[in-house]
Amino acid sequence: MGHYKANLRDIEFNLFEMLGRDEVLGTGPYRELDVDTAREMLKGLTRLAENEIAESFSEADRNPPVYDPVTQQVTMPEAFVRSFEAYRDSGFWNVDVPAELGGTVAPPSFRWAMNELVLGSNPAVAMFSASYGFASLLYRYGTQEQRKLARWIVENDWHCTMVLTEPDAGSDVGAGRTRAIDNGDGTWRIEGVKRFITSAESNMRDNVVHFVLARPEGASEGTKGLSLFVLTKYHVDLETGELGERNGVYVTNVEKKMGLKVSTTCELTFGGERPATGTLFGGVHNGIAQMFHVIENARMLVGTKAIATLSSGYLNALAYAKDRVQGADLTRSTDKTAPRVTITHHPDVRRSLMLQKAYAEGLRALVLYTAAQQDAVDIAQREAGTEQLERGSVGELASRVNDLLLPIVKGLGSERAWVLLGTESLQTFGGSGFLQDYPVEQYVRDAKIDTLYEGTTAIQGMDFFFRKIIKDKAESLGVLAAQIQELAKDTGSHGGALDREKELLGEGLESVQGILGFMVGELMKSDPRAEGGDVRNLYKVGQNTTRFLLAAGDLVVGWLLLRQAEVALTALARIDSGEAAEADRDFYTGKVAAAKFYARQVLPRLAAERACAEGTDNDLMDVPESAF
Repeated sequence: MGHYKANLRDIEFNLFEMLGRDEVLGTGPYRELDVDTAREMLKGLTRLAENEIAESFSEADRNPPVYDPVTQQVTMPEAFVRSFEAYRDSGFWNVDVPAELGGTVAPPSFRWAMNELVLGSNPAVAMFSASYGFASLLYRYGTQEQRKLARWIVENDWHCTMVLTEPDAGSDVGAGRTRAIDNGDGTWRIEGVKRFITSAESNMRDNVVHFVLARPEGASEGTKGLSLFVLTKYHVDLETGELGERNGVYVTNVEKKMGLKVSTTCELTFGGERPATGTLFGGVHNGIAQMFHVIENARMLVGTKAIATLSSGYLNALAYAKDRVQGADLTRSTDKTAPRVTITHHPDVRRSLMLQKAYAEGLRALVLYTAAQQDAVDIAQREAGTEQLERGSVGELASRVNDLLLPIVKGLGSERAWVLLGTESLQTFGGSGFLQDYPVEQYVRDAKIDTLYEGTTAIQGMDFFFRKIIKDKAESLGVLAAQIQELAKDTGSHGGALDREKELLGEGLESVQGILGFMVGELMKSDPRAEGGDVRNLYKVGQNTTRFLLAAGDLVVGWLLLRQAEVALTALARIDSGEAAEADRDFYTGKVAAAKFYARQVLPRLAAERACAEGTDNDLMDVPESAF
């Protein structure tokens, strides 16, 4: 068995006991995938993830891919190739492929549950396997010729890339200089340099398909002037799938990184020895909207990766703590004859482990709850035969709630995972955690990137406030807040076992709403057209967008943990009455304990965050740059 410790029991708990996905599987568009089959697939992929997929995790970090600047090719570690091929041979990736391309139609919640297992065991395997999602996108929105290419992507397992970032533009995508010149024959010539491109080269496959944002000659500045183009490393005969001449897109560098080393992060140069030619995606100039289909999926993937890593980090720390004998019990610390105990007996270790458990399981609930919104959207669109759903319908509202939650999944998931892995999971091992003897030091290095790519946490915070709340007029936020308030007021159930925790949830909701109220007020006061308006008040908003994102996320996690605790208390009652198996008692007891701990130790911090937000002024913005 490799480094990875899956939590299949908790995945199944979320899917079938809390979110009721058993009512979705085996019905409607998912009629070919019933609950029993889904459970067997989860079990099979868990075994594969903990073994063959995970086996190369450390070795590929110690012996990363080798880039040859002369041939501009990359040689992957043989161990990683074996892990990648094991996943490919398993066929589990089939759930990410549309039925028209031979895939299994599965609800997004099930797909993301499966993806967690791969992302936690060897994230680069999942990243190189993102090809299937790209193929689905190409088949869904591409031209007839591009749909043929989508079929060859699936059949040949060609790598696919999302090509946005440029060396000078960074996160300012609209500042990109890569240009597109119309060849007049249905193809376009792309010229420019792109950076930080994942999976752009390897010796595992003979072709790569690039989805490239570029600005057609004469197009407007900013993001609105960008279009999306599809280019291949080698030209393809779309009727036979045979490779033709080399296209003019080259990997001119592979980055040397802190972590996630086996995932090739490349610089791409378009043009040079020969022109880089491709076609306009979907035959329409709508680049940024098209690319957002990729970006939103990528943000969900990054958040899931971070959360899966935290979960394995916690479970590794827990296993170590149960075995590590050190010191006497605190109540007998002055007694030199007292027996030595495992460190799980020590109060601060227990605090640390329970904090890790609460976040690992709460963040998993966040991912799968968000994915359940995607289920509702997918079902509604399939039933309607269109992606354009009626405003206010169940599917359309679920779409907006999903949009609201995505920056939380990505932003909160990556931040909390990165911090907890370093400050709690690694810390549990003491000095041993700093060594390569255990996987957590690599987890810390590999997880840092999650706070950075696909939009940094600051960008997620800006998106959350300005686009997902203000632009939406807080409608989807209101739906979510109403559900949180409903649980907070539902006292007295289960003999009042969670009453105090629900009160704390309600207080946390008030704190988050207070932060939002302050920010909206400052936003309104930033309008120079209003009486006393000062555009500089917008700075006060900008100082709090990340704070608000993380506070709202912590609140949602607390709500989901308490929902889980309610399910667990019902299950414990059934065990007490003899209606359910005793074997699950510890699992459900842990669920209640995690929710109580989180409500009492994390949710009260939201009041402090509100006080900090409401105390914001612009003194910070007046400090001279030279004084920093």
